[in-house]
Amino acid sequence: MASSNLFSALRLNSWIVRQCETIGLKNPTQIQANCIPHILDGEDCIGCAKTGSGKTLAFGLPILQKLCEDPYGIFALILTPTRELAFQIADQLAVIGKPMHLKQCVITGGMDMMLQGQDLAKKPHIVIATPGRLADHLESCNTFSLKKIKFLVLDEADRLLGGGFVEQLKTIFEALPKTKQNLLFSATITDTLEKVKEITVNKVFMWEENSKMATVDELEQYYVLCPMSVKDSYLVETVRTFKEKNEKGSIMIFTDTCKNCQLLSMILNEVGFNNVALHAMIRQKERLAALARFKSNVARILIATDVASRGLDIPSVELVINHTIPNIPKDYIHRVGRTARAGRGGMAISLITPHDIKLLHAIEEAINTKLKKYTIQDKEVMKIFTQVSVTKREAEIKLDETDFYEKKMINKRKNRILEEKDLDEEEEEEKEKEKEKLKKRKKKVKTRWLIQSEMK
Repeated sequence: MASSNLFSALRLNSWIVRQCETIGLKNPTQIQANCIPHILDGEDCIGCAKTGSGKTLAFGLPILQKLCEDPYGIFALILTPTRELAFQIADQLAVIGKPMHLKQCVITGGMDMMLQGQDLAKKPHIVIATPGRLADHLESCNTFSLKKIKFLVLDEADRLLGGGFVEQLKTIFEALPKTKQNLLFSATITDTLEKVKEITVNKVFMWEENSKMATVDELEQYYVLCPMSVKDSYLVETVRTFKEKNEKGSIMIFTDTCKNCQLLSMILNEVGFNNVALHAMIRQKERLAALARFKSNVARILIATDVASRGLDIPSVELVINHTIPNIPKDYIHRVGRTARAGRGGMAISLITPHDIKLLHAIEEAINTKLKKYTIQDKEVMKIFTQVSVTKREAEIKLDETDFYEKKMINKRKNRILEEKDLDEEEEEEKEKEKEKLKKRKKKVKTRWLIQSEMK
């Protein structure tokens, strides 16, 4: 292969090279330099590289080149595991594809399904979708067809093929032609991707970044050992300690559930740290708005579940905090990959309880790096412990009094209908349980305030 120090050396059209230059891209990354020529040659491709390595353009640029040679819709289908990633891919392709008047549509949950159906009927060049919503469209209408696509892309392929999307992918794959180019990209290679290589009918080019470390050298990785009962206080103190030295630094905080995500957002707002939350129980428009506020530095703290751990390109994140350490090491790799991107420095701090020691060792083995201890002053934590605890209890009460669980109840109701259960009886039981929980929380908050008043 010719020298690949420039995009022009990859046999890309001059208009694509110019578009790359207009957005400041002159030299391709390793995954782009290695994968693009093989995709242009018609080969299937499996590409694996660290987060922030330019995977989107590694498949996007050759697709746009092939599309401009024979433009029609629907030409390519790109599947992603999260809604935010789908919109981000669409934004990147829109910039490069502007000279050829690229038409694309994003099909995800949380948006108007009828409007999406109309967009699909207009035969856009590229469809970018999450599996669940696209499968719904395929099962409910016949106004569009995927039988003529030339490219199928699975972005974050390990997550898509990991088991959670089996039924939806089955529906989608049945609607696709047998002859097409399959492009699979991920930050972590898995046995599943190896099996794909074995069963595919086309010639497959497989490229994996040659590195013993799964995280980048520019990333400083730390842990904070803390008791479970005061973890939220340690989080607040970790944020405060970082903000003292880097007032305008952006922080992403990852936790395990939608409820914890919302509670942490409310707690941090209450103690003076403006932030936005991103999780599955928030409406899609609000999720996109929260992400936009964080990207534009209007809010410098984003609290999220793993919906924000994959693929999102937010170059200015200085610190990633794991409020809850993930059970699977590759999820840790994806989370901390939100910082130290494109050669920049970054820091990751994980709050570890004594129960998490085995998980910490598993992560260290997976990334081939020992995490260093990050110093947090225990005295400062104890000063804010009561305030944080009371604030959390109050937040739990507010959450119970809102419609936060409405979406969850709707989904439960659907499942009960399918299982032919007595809805009224079960819903009454749910309401009684929630009332009891609310009473207990109010009692605890009152007790906390009395203790705090005595201490003063």
